[in-house]
Amino acid sequence: MTLDVPRPWAAVVLIASLLAGVGCLATEHQVPRYGIHEVVFEGPACGPTDAPARDIELVTRWRHEDGGPKLTVHGFWDGDGRGGAAGSVFKVRFCPIKEGVWTLVETTSNTPKLAKQRQGCRIECIASSHPGFWIVDTGNAGGRWYRRSDGSHPYIYGNTMYSFLSETDNRGPTGGNVADDIRANAGYFKKVRFSITGDRYPHPQVKPFLDDSGRPTDDGDFSHRPNPTWFHNRLDTAVQTAYENDLIADLILCGPDTKDSRSVLRAGKNDGDPTPILRYIAARYGSYSNVWVCLCNEFDIKQPKYSTEQIARFGQIMRQLLPYPTPMSIHTRPRDWYAELNTSPPWHDHVIIQRKIKKLPEAADWVSRNHAIGGHVPVIDDELAYEGAGDGWTEPDVIEAHVGAFLGGGYGTTGHKPASKQGHYFWGRFRDSEHKAADNLAWLRRIIDENVTFWRMAPADDPDIDDNRVGIFSNVHRDFRVMVWPGHEYVLGTNRARSQIQADLPAGTWRVTRYDAIDMRREVLSAGASGRFTFDAPDSRAVLFHFREVNQ
Repeated sequence: MTLDVPRPWAAVVLIASLLAGVGCLATEHQVPRYGIHEVVFEGPACGPTDAPARDIELVTRWRHEDGGPKLTVHGFWDGDGRGGAAGSVFKVRFCPIKEGVWTLVETTSNTPKLAKQRQGCRIECIASSHPGFWIVDTGNAGGRWYRRSDGSHPYIYGNTMYSFLSETDNRGPTGGNVADDIRANAGYFKKVRFSITGDRYPHPQVKPFLDDSGRPTDDGDFSHRPNPTWFHNRLDTAVQTAYENDLIADLILCGPDTKDSRSVLRAGKNDGDPTPILRYIAARYGSYSNVWVCLCNEFDIKQPKYSTEQIARFGQIMRQLLPYPTPMSIHTRPRDWYAELNTSPPWHDHVIIQRKIKKLPEAADWVSRNHAIGGHVPVIDDELAYEGAGDGWTEPDVIEAHVGAFLGGGYGTTGHKPASKQGHYFWGRFRDSEHKAADNLAWLRRIIDENVTFWRMAPADDPDIDDNRVGIFSNVHRDFRVMVWPGHEYVLGTNRARSQIQADLPAGTWRVTRYDAIDMRREVLSAGASGRFTFDAPDSRAVLFHFREVNQ
């Protein structure tokens, strides 16, 4: 099963100004709201032995015709602009967030050839149906959920494909295709997380960085010298295709696994300063509304490790460089979020936790607890349940865990792991015939989106909610969990059979619907319940009972 959603805004995504030099095209470009407008600059010629990401700064400032907002967007070197690692092409990617005319009012650079170039360029931002950026909804449920710029609240289940950009596995080329893999994931998930490098399965020739001699390398200590061939042909393809399919591209900058990939933030060949790669990622991808940033995977486990002080500093640098409210966080060892990572002002807007879980109550409680620890921001368990023999997780294990994450007031991410370091979760080449929980999670995500006002809901045991652990329900099993929007909406999650559960409904008429995520079945139990409502939970590991006041 796939979720094919028409996206009229996807046809016009990236518009390039192909003429460089001082001044601008006489005719304004029309760019859809939340589209990407790419402006090309003619800079100094650079080659594989140069380090323009470190040595050349290009900064543009844009202003809306009504005087605000004003946006500062960095530029980046893109080789010859066609994937070659030598050339004089510099680019700025700008995303208009408001209809009307935008003007590039200032171009600054430490290189005279780029300074003042393209000043005065104007574009007209036109209406589009694109939902925009992912922003923490601070006005509802204590900041547990994301909303889009347009006010919508899509629910998120994610997938993992750590090294799929290399299209390489332990035997060589996979025959995979980055764009095809992104499109396949978009039929089931709302987010895919992956490394910006090839990590454990690097490409034999094409590498993400260039060493001091200009040779392609996987060594992240050279992160101040990103290879435009890799980023133009691979990461650009992934991000752009994900944008067209409204799929979150969650970019892991450092890691997950090998010393080479984990050295990106160490930046050993640049005196330990990762600012160039942070600025490069912010410039190249920070204007995409579908991009999220994970600074590092398991930053405190494998070599090289990073301290919480280092991570907080890197996060603050990155937050200053990002022109838009790009979601950003860090992936820790399997434990609660480190409170030391909470800074003022905050650099992270969500909490990533790692805990592989099979059971509904544990998944719910793990997510719920970390909401407060992380500063009352959304929580995502990004290694909640990998399906396959690698961890011994079955299809029902994955489904139950993800229902639990939802009931904990957060999100979850899966992956397919037939063996350690093998399968979709590293190689890509997603196939629903192997990752069998994918269609269940897609079904459940659609059910939540279409029926549950989840962004107004929180776990019933939250101290800020005037309720108790089981809400309006009685005779429930200790493993059941409840989400509430008191007086309006309630969700009870069950993972086993239970007879004679009771719901003491507030005043009004209530619609009661049962959703079994294992069988992907929906049943309306009552369209007009009131008072005390009695019902049975089936012998299934992942069921939601949804109670909604009819006239709300």
